[in-house]
Amino acid sequence: MRSFGAILGGFVVVVILSVATDAVMHVTGVFPTIGVLMTDGLFSLATVYRTIYGIFGSYVTARLAPNRPMEHALAGGGFGAVVATIGAIVTWNQPQLGPHWYPVILIVLALPSAWAGAKLYTRRERQTWSSAKTNS
Repeated sequence: MRSFGAILGGFVVVVILSVATDAVMHVTGVFPTIGVLMTDGLFSLATVYRTIYGIFGSYVTARLAPNRPMEHALAGGGFGAVVATIGAIVTWNQPQLGPHWYPVILIVLALPSAWAGAKLYTRRERQTWSSAKTNS
């Protein structure tokens, strides 16, 4: 159950941060009003912050994992890739929702982002453990 909670926790962090940032971008006028197609540059901006959030969410997953943090983070990234794939399939024939490259890049970046987040966590943990051992 803790494994499921770790994966769910990381996923929820990514969703909340992404939706909140999207809302702020729309309210502040960085993104156009909903229903108006964004430029490729704005989709690129969204890709950047969603990737950063994916890394952070995977870090959270690794931190919450009862064991094997990398495996948990990659499982979360796999789940994210599946969700992004479903999104791509659902929106593929709706050009008013954005360019085809956008959902594809989200799919492609899901697992590397998950790996990066878990790697950051395990590196930090190793440094903390090594520092604690040296100070003992």
